[in-house]
Amino acid sequence: MNTLLILGSKPEPVLPPPASYQEVACANGSGYSAARYHLPRPAFTVMTPVIACGIESGRQSLQALTSLSTGTVYFLRRRNRGRRGFARLLHYIKTFREKPVYRMQPFYLKRALRSISYHHDTLVALYPEEYDTIVERLCDWDAEVLSQLQRIRPSTGIIALALAIDRQKYQRYILSGFSFELTHPYAPNPVIEKRGTTASSHASTDVMVIGYLAKKLGNVFTTEKTVHERAGVPFLPG
Repeated sequence: MNTLLILGSKPEPVLPPPASYQEVACANGSGYSAARYHLPRPAFTVMTPVIACGIESGRQSLQALTSLSTGTVYFLRRRNRGRRGFARLLHYIKTFREKPVYRMQPFYLKRALRSISYHHDTLVALYPEEYDTIVERLCDWDAEVLSQLQRIRPSTGIIALALAIDRQKYQRYILSGFSFELTHPYAPNPVIEKRGTTASSHASTDVMVIGYLAKKLGNVFTTEKTVHERAGVPFLPG
């Protein structure tokens, strides 16, 4: 059974037996944990502009990925607050020269990854309507899920799960290193101090989406107690 281990950013993840999966997928800086625990080179890693945009949390993640590698990097272009088509183009032209926007483009991520000797086979940039639509479709455009998605979009780790399911390459998925909290495996996440909480803003959406997909597909499992208790995802058999 071709199984994918999707690794989140929780410190000290509960890892499944090596023989229970064949490939690994990561989100943002979780490749650090994959290397630390001598897991296979990630087949793909989903990254957001935060990695290279210059904020402290992103700098931490970038540094942690030094000299590591992955297969495909899926770059999730940032959402433009509802701008689409020609409106997005005008907004892009207007703000292109601004440093924050400049740093949120795919070519800047490539430059940042080269600067830390991080190697990848290819980079695929996805627009919000692409990766958002995948999640919505996999959840069957369920009214309750769509309502939640309109309030808060899912985290990068959940997008990694959705992309993997959409590829239809795997027969089973294992979620490890997920906690629904603001964590980094390599240092305290500076966002915690800024927000005054360890809770992830994506938590409620992540719980709903993971729970829906696990119930629908029957082949999504977890090694993490929190994911089992909050989202109803069954533990990995055995």
